[in-house]
This record gives sequence, C-alpha cells and structure tokens, in this order.
Amino acid sequence: QLQFVESGGGLVQPGRSLRLSCAASGFTLDYYVIGWFRQAPGKEHEGVSCISSSDSSTYYADSVKGRFTMFRDNAKNTVYLQMNSLNPEDTDVYYCAAAPAPKSGYGCYLSPDEYDYWGQGTQVTVSS
Repeated sequence: QLQFVESGGGLVQPGRSLRLSCAASGFTLDYYVIGWFRQAPGKEHEGVSCISSSDSSTYYADSVKGRFTMFRDNAKNTVYLQMNSLNPEDTDVYYCAAAPAPKSGYGCYLSPDEYDYWGQGTQVTVSS
C-alpha cells in the first residue's frame, strides 16, 4: 500500500524558513514523479513544485521560484521541500503526491490531476 508521511509544518514568522519532509512507504520513490501542492480552504490544490524520477530535475511555480527548493534522498525514500523567505501568502496545507513517471523518465507535472497518491497534508502558517 502506497503511503506518505508528511512532517515539518508549523507556525513561523515572515522571512523565516521551514523544511517539509515526505517519507514514502510501500513503494520506491525512484520510479515516481513527486509533487508538492498546497491548498487553502475552499480552493483547489495549487502546484508548488515537482521532481522528475530520472534526473531529479525540478520545476517550480512562479510564486515560489527562488525561495523554495525541492530535493529527494532515495536512500531514505524521502522527498523534501526547503522553504525560505516565507511570507503570509504561503500559509496553506501542504501535500506531497506521487504519479507514475512518464515513459521517458524525464519531466514532472504541476497539475494535481496527474497524481494518484496523496499524503495527509501538513499545515504551514506564516504569521508574525
């Protein structure tokens, strides 16, 4: 059974940093595209970043580019989202998700519609 355990969320002041973790069990991350999403109450999931299965290429939403970094540790079967220079607009529930990698192994997706497996989410609140 494919499962994610997300951690690292919390309350942080504007300008500070958080690192989210997404530990997978029941499958090996190597063969999946992994995405981070966030969702505000009453809104749809917003793609934040994703990482490819083959070469760990990453893609970011414009709203987080230059501030967030996504990376994977295959030995730990875990994906991380390093979030720097946080601002109140980053307040949301953050989710990681997995999708089967494309046949080429390259590329990833920022659309939540492409993902089949989702974690339970972790709350990030940025406030002074």
